[in-house]
Amino acid sequence: MDMVVSRRDWLRGSAVLAGMTVSPTLTVAAPGVETVEIWPGGVGPGSKGAPLQQRMVERSQDPSKPDRYMEGITRPYLTIHRPAKPDGRALLVTPGGGYQRVVVDKEGGELAPILTAAGITTFILTYRLPGEAPQHGPMVALQDAQRAIRLIRHRARTWAINPETVGIMGFSAGGHVAASLGTRFEEAVYDPVDAADKLSARPARMALIYPVIDMGTSAHTGSRDRLLGPNPSAEEVERLSCDRSVTGRTPPTFQLHAADDNAVPVENSLLFNAACRKAGVEAELHIYPRGGHGFGHGARIAASNPLNRWPDLFLEWYGRG
Repeated sequence: MDMVVSRRDWLRGSAVLAGMTVSPTLTVAAPGVETVEIWPGGVGPGSKGAPLQQRMVERSQDPSKPDRYMEGITRPYLTIHRPAKPDGRALLVTPGGGYQRVVVDKEGGELAPILTAAGITTFILTYRLPGEAPQHGPMVALQDAQRAIRLIRHRARTWAINPETVGIMGFSAGGHVAASLGTRFEEAVYDPVDAADKLSARPARMALIYPVIDMGTSAHTGSRDRLLGPNPSAEEVERLSCDRSVTGRTPPTFQLHAADDNAVPVENSLLFNAACRKAGVEAELHIYPRGGHGFGHGARIAASNPLNRWPDLFLEWYGRG
């Protein structure tokens, strides 16, 4: 179902978001921004009847710096930001949240104006979480990512995009979702449901921003535990460590990390970059000495830190595709 939220409804909804349940078929979005559920009927595979309350929660006490997240997700959806002058390019964004939640603002909606100003139609995916869909466990977010990129391509004419250009950008645990899509796009992780599922799920290009990659010694333990449990087997660690699945068909990749990241060690990006180089995949890696984890972009990064210009580096790289 396609739906545009009016400015009046957006302002009214924004005032009562914290701790409130959001309608399962509608997420509150900025003026002129569409939300589209990605599965026929709304509910994702294996999530029907799940005792969950899909809701948006506000963590910030500062109205000028919102920090919202979604949880209890059974009806994954795209939030679509369309440029005033689309150039045909499209980008699917998977925010982070440690596979415990999906953040909305700093790794999602706040980035959209930068991308749309460059002509890129931006699709932010609110994906399901492994602990909330135990029937499919660690595959559930990959199911949603594959379905989302196929749906974007299927409706390319509606959104005035070139289906061959659709890329993906993922942050933190959303970086693991993105890297999983970029290395496992041919893997059948759900039963086809309509004509969209006949299309390729391979991203044209991929950006991984402080991504979770490794499930072994360099793992972000929270993400690993939510994906695989506290005592995963060696086989499970191998299967879910994205660097182990890189092949020559992995899309060209942009990588960004801070060396002082104490949550997701920089080794995650180093491992993926090494795998790309070994496979002959174009990979551009930027490591900054300071920035920590979850730095987002713009005013969230100190003006004195050269890290704050990373969106420009990304746009320059993306324009070469």
